[in-house]
Amino acid sequence: AGSDVEPQKDRVVTEEEWLRKWEMGNTGFHKEQGHPLFQKYLDALLNGRNGLRIFFPLCGKALEMKWLADMGHSVVGVEVSEQALKEFFTEHSLPYCEELVPEIPGAKMFQSTSGNISLYCCSIYHLSSSIVGKFDGVWDRGALVAVNPSDRQRYVSLMITLMEKNSSYLLVTVSYDPSKHKGPPFYVPESEIKSLFGLEKLDDFSDRHRQWGLDYFLEVLYILKFVA
Repeated sequence: AGSDVEPQKDRVVTEEEWLRKWEMGNTGFHKEQGHPLFQKYLDALLNGRNGLRIFFPLCGKALEMKWLADMGHSVVGVEVSEQALKEFFTEHSLPYCEELVPEIPGAKMFQSTSGNISLYCCSIYHLSSSIVGKFDGVWDRGALVAVNPSDRQRYVSLMITLMEKNSSYLLVTVSYDPSKHKGPPFYVPESEIKSLFGLEKLDDFSDRHRQWGLDYFLEVLYILKFVA
């Protein structure tokens, strides 16, 4: 698998590039209708439990955050684009307040007035369990595949520290020929995903991927269980 990812291993996407994507509306990764794998595997995330704390790394303006909050769960997200977070609240007509995060210089937190959606505007690497607490579940769609390959271990190590015992981590990765597209989204080989519990493939091949010169583009869902 090492040779598979060789073309991408040194690729770096800066925070400024991500901000520019939001400014220019170059956000093909945002799913207007939500993600079909989320709906299909929601039970695996919740395990019949109520009042969970669910984390959305690199959340953008993901629709699923509103769905979970409406079901009575608490949602915490992190995203570098303030524009994306404000659009989330505006598009769902959710009143919110904005406050500084004392532990993180320059960071802001946008919170719904109902209190069950808290979105941090900062680098994910500035978060810790002492700031955001721990989580019963994670919806990681477009996050692991977006972080720079050289930061992947750092990212995963952080995520593990944010997980409660008996939590569920739904991870969506993408599978394609990495010699034909430089990313993001980056190709993360199955050999890199540990504690694999379940695997589902969804053919999400579209004209956008064809323009990248790819022959196939699959989304892969892993269900990882953090057991006590």
